[in-house]
Amino acid sequence: MLRFKIFNSSNPMTDQERTGIIDFLHTHLDQFRDTKEAIGRAVAYAMNETPGPGGFVLQGKVDEDIVGVVVINKTGMEGYIPENILVYIAVDQKFRGKGYGKELMVKAIELAEGDVKLHVEHDNPARFLYEKLGFTNKYMEMRLTKNK
Repeated sequence: MLRFKIFNSSNPMTDQERTGIIDFLHTHLDQFRDTKEAIGRAVAYAMNETPGPGGFVLQGKVDEDIVGVVVINKTGMEGYIPENILVYIAVDQKFRGKGYGKELMVKAIELAEGDVKLHVEHDNPARFLYEKLGFTNKYMEMRLTKNK
């Protein structure tokens, strides 16, 4: 059975937990991973350590093993953009295909106050789980990356 631990501004994580979560996400996001620095910024935002409305980090464990992690950031845009964005979800390869990803998603959706959006690559197999949970592809995303 999956045990959940919720981290947020009211229930902060230790430095060791933060490092473990960032390392876990960096490892288990596979080809969809971001840098540890980017993951750390999303975690800091969720923990309300940087300017913004915050969010939460959800960790799922079986015994002492981390099975999966979800990072949800609040958007602060209620009424015209979903109130939450699922920034990261990852499940350890050895625990995939056992329903843990779905359990994590269902719990994260339950905890999120308001609607939830996410970005998913077309070739990401998790896309099918999101569709089963009711997520729809309402828009095409376009980005402009400015040279810095």
